[in-house]
Amino acid sequence: MLKYNFHLKSGAAKARMRMAASVAVSTMTLGFTSHAADIQDSIIPAAAILSVEQILGDGLEEAADIKPAEVNEKPAETVEATLEKAEERAEELRAQKEAEEKRRAEEAAQQAQAARAVSVSGSGSKELLASIIFCEAGNQSFEGQVAVGAVVLNRIASSAYPNTMEAVIYQPGQFGPAGSGWLDQVRSTGGYTATSMQAAEAALAGQNPVGGCLYFDQGGYGMQIGAHFFH
Repeated sequence: MLKYNFHLKSGAAKARMRMAASVAVSTMTLGFTSHAADIQDSIIPAAAILSVEQILGDGLEEAADIKPAEVNEKPAETVEATLEKAEERAEELRAQKEAEEKRRAEEAAQQAQAARAVSVSGSGSKELLASIIFCEAGNQSFEGQVAVGAVVLNRIASSAYPNTMEAVIYQPGQFGPAGSGWLDQVRSTGGYTATSMQAAEAALAGQNPVGGCLYFDQGGYGMQIGAHFFH
């Protein structure tokens, strides 16, 4: 529309100039008749003041009114689509980060499991674990016995405790049967039950109903399995 108006206005101005020139020639040829003189008086002054700047002026003024920001402004739909893509990318990065953290946690758990397996693979370790399970939870359910075995293994994996089964179970002030001598009696005679041995094997195989719990007692707090509370 701007281009059209510009040409329209400039074309009209040029037409006026041509008309003024034509009339001027005519009047000079006819000797400035009264009729031609009247026309000349009304048209010639207008042609005389009509310059190139005046011809182009209106069109340039209209063109100047158009701001670059308005020409380059993106539609709202385009801006919204860009924001949506940015949000999608951010979500992808968050998912990648979570996946990486999960992978690292799994690797750390596997390494801890491998370290624990080495620590409990010594001669008599399975029998020792079955013995402490029998002494501490021989009258509990199979799950309750596995839970006691899991606590022992959690302590071996923890930096707050010794890293061998022997040292963990016989650590002073920790397991009552170890301090009283009952554990040694059961251990030397193989007095544990088949269920306690099965519970020890299940715990060594990775079965763990108490998560990362490091303690258990009766009448305490935490996760209850049978008569014991694990925390």
